[in-house]
Amino acid sequence: MKAFAHEELFKLDGDVPLVRAVPYGVQHILAMFVANLAPIVIVAGVAGLGAEQTGTLIQSAMLIAGIGTLIQLFPLWRIGSGLPIVMGISFTFVTVLCGVVATYGYSTAIGAIMVGGVIEGVLGLFAKYWRRIISPIVAAVVVTSIGFSLLGVGAESFGGGSGAEDFASFENLLLGTVSLVACLAFQVMAKGKTKQLSVLFGLVIGYAVAVLMGRVDFGGFADLQLFALPQLMPFTPEFNVGAIVSVTLIFLVSATETIGDTSALALVGLNRDVRERELSGSIACDGFVSTLSACFGCLPITSFSQNVGLVAMTKVVNRKAIATGAVIMVLAAFLPVISAVFSSLPEAVLGGCTIMMFGNIIVSGFQMIARAGFTQRNITIAALSLAVGIGFTQVSALFGNFPELVQSVFAQNCVAVVFLVAVAANLALPREAVTAKAAPAASAEAAGAAPAEAAGAAFAEDVPVEAVSAEGPALSEAAPAPATAAAAPVCAVPASAGGPAAAAVAADAADDEQASALS
Repeated sequence: MKAFAHEELFKLDGDVPLVRAVPYGVQHILAMFVANLAPIVIVAGVAGLGAEQTGTLIQSAMLIAGIGTLIQLFPLWRIGSGLPIVMGISFTFVTVLCGVVATYGYSTAIGAIMVGGVIEGVLGLFAKYWRRIISPIVAAVVVTSIGFSLLGVGAESFGGGSGAEDFASFENLLLGTVSLVACLAFQVMAKGKTKQLSVLFGLVIGYAVAVLMGRVDFGGFADLQLFALPQLMPFTPEFNVGAIVSVTLIFLVSATETIGDTSALALVGLNRDVRERELSGSIACDGFVSTLSACFGCLPITSFSQNVGLVAMTKVVNRKAIATGAVIMVLAAFLPVISAVFSSLPEAVLGGCTIMMFGNIIVSGFQMIARAGFTQRNITIAALSLAVGIGFTQVSALFGNFPELVQSVFAQNCVAVVFLVAVAANLALPREAVTAKAAPAASAEAAGAAPAEAAGAAFAEDVPVEAVSAEGPALSEAAPAPATAAAAPVCAVPASAGGPAAAAVAADAADDEQASALS
């Protein structure tokens, strides 16, 4: 066997033999496998797609995740970051897409994803002109709202799925509880990196119990082929302005997540700040590959924070090692048995695991708000955006006098409302609330206080924020914020809904001159 220097794994382009690289690639697949496929199952269930159609989409999800990861690793022109970023189907879009498919149908969702992906991709190419408007507090409240918006989705799955005839039956509640308890038990007992497989373990246990209870439909295994090609354009796209606007707004949210994940990865994996070219390419990949995903009938793709966390723990950034995992995902897309197993998974089993994943997103958002700093300005932005975004969409009649387009975009889409209110407040509110603290800080320093503590009080908005997306938390060892490890989620997403998980932190300056550090 070729001589191997272990430190090559810690270099982007280190010379690592294939046999040595594969285990690290497989590790990344296991960390995101469930969250990559779960959004498809949830949205397909709401759309009323059959097991065969769902299985085809699951195949495509694995293909797109592999392709997206390879483009991030080895950019095409200006698309891709060149960093070891793992891509997968995003949980961020689940709520809005469930609404779109329920109202207009799955084909309309595909059309909206195609358009929204192109818009995000183009914006990514020009990211340096706009990304600073997404401050840490904006990203934090958006991630929090994503978590709240997904709780209903998780609860419906726990009960057996939207529209199920046996919804909330004893059998469904039992399956959901078994899966949840298995997930929690594994999280408590597992050691180190294996904790990331807790949701996968919960799904396996829940599936086994469902088989014993006779709750698994094996019809999808009839006449199953050994190999099959993912289907191109399985749905004819339809275009609706309201659906396009709704989905495009969430693409902007997804871009903020990608900013945070990319910045965090450069910091914890390469010990340096992210470069403008890397950030731009990462967002462009997010968008354009999402459009490609729609061509295969799939949902949008995004970076996965749990894989950023894996890099933080292992420090393995070698692109060749990560690429082996991406290639395995592409090859798995040609094996229908994988999609058949996952599409036969009872909704209640999936709900038992995803309900904790969605709860983790909310907690991650709270952590990010704390790390952004509890200045009066940040408190105002968070309180206003969450109150208006979540509160108003709970009473959709408030939008009754608005044009139909506005109603279709905002009436039941709390994430879009929170995002717009947070951005508007961030731009409108004066920054004197931060600057005003500089004087007390200086006085404290003069009185003998530690300079670092004084600086922390003066620039609370510049506190580094843990990169967490809707796919799940990134467990960064390098995060300077206090109690990061102690605040780790109870049931870390192995995987984005996605992530995810899952969130974005954009560089911003407390005085428009300093860029915030990201972790």
